[in-house]
Amino acid sequence: MKSNLSNRHLSVRKTRRRIGGRSPAAAALVLFLLTSAFVTPARAQESPYIVTYDHYLEEPGSLEVEYFSTFGTQRSGNDFHAFWMEFEYGATAWWTTELYLDGQTTFNDSTIFTGFRWENRFRLLQREHFINPVLYIEYEQTSGADKILKEVEGHDVEADYADPNSISRQDHDHEIETKLLLSKTFQGWNIAENTIATKNVTGGNPWEFGYAIGASRPLALKASAHRCNFCRENFIAGIEMYGGLGDRYSFGLHETSHYLAPVVAWNLPSDWTLRLSPGFGLNDNSHRFLLRWGVSREFPNFGSAIARLFGGRKQ
Repeated sequence: MKSNLSNRHLSVRKTRRRIGGRSPAAAALVLFLLTSAFVTPARAQESPYIVTYDHYLEEPGSLEVEYFSTFGTQRSGNDFHAFWMEFEYGATAWWTTELYLDGQTTFNDSTIFTGFRWENRFRLLQREHFINPVLYIEYEQTSGADKILKEVEGHDVEADYADPNSISRQDHDHEIETKLLLSKTFQGWNIAENTIATKNVTGGNPWEFGYAIGASRPLALKASAHRCNFCRENFIAGIEMYGGLGDRYSFGLHETSHYLAPVVAWNLPSDWTLRLSPGFGLNDNSHRFLLRWGVSREFPNFGSAIARLFGGRKQ
């Protein structure tokens, strides 16, 4: 939920300034590349989803490092580029934990760090079933200037993102976000549905609700006999839809925003995964266009390597 510190439609004298030097986005990319240089990766097929979660967790002991960006158009304000780093670790076969670091650049305004998130996913059933449930719990400490739009909930609408950073960054949110993730893979197709419930614990805000739905499939199920970059099985394509469902006092679609976005992932033999997703607002409350992209790499046996570094036994 994004709180208002001022009337959204009052005239605001905006201070415009450009940031010199290296931006937080560039620093995040440098950190990502340095991490990649010192750990040997393993091949993995990654989901193309950017908002929706399926039921697959990180391999135990493995670390996945990811960088994502969102470019958003903004009526009654400046367009923006939001970005975040993810460090996802497979603690056990049934528990994956993840740290997010968020930032954003609002064009003709400023570039700022907007907060962090600590995510945990717990797989409730270890074997594959007709439906595979996963429990998601996240704590986030962000400012009102956060614009990564990792999910949409409550009555979040485009106008909430129009304030200049000097105003929106003064608002501080401490939220508990829960999700029930339901997912099934059948004949190469993955179908996933996420139900979202979020509580801002900094004030008397009500529980807010949202959803995300996704479907995806590799372009080919049979692997090629030869190593290649452009083999069809390296590409996974799909679509996702997500939006808000109001809050406990006004549950439903009234004054909510919704998006539809095709998604594609390219799993390279060099162990990198690239993702791309152009998203389109479905009503007047939504941003007209969101362009998301990301790059990730998985590092197996990271936990064992750290244990050996500090004198532990090899696992």
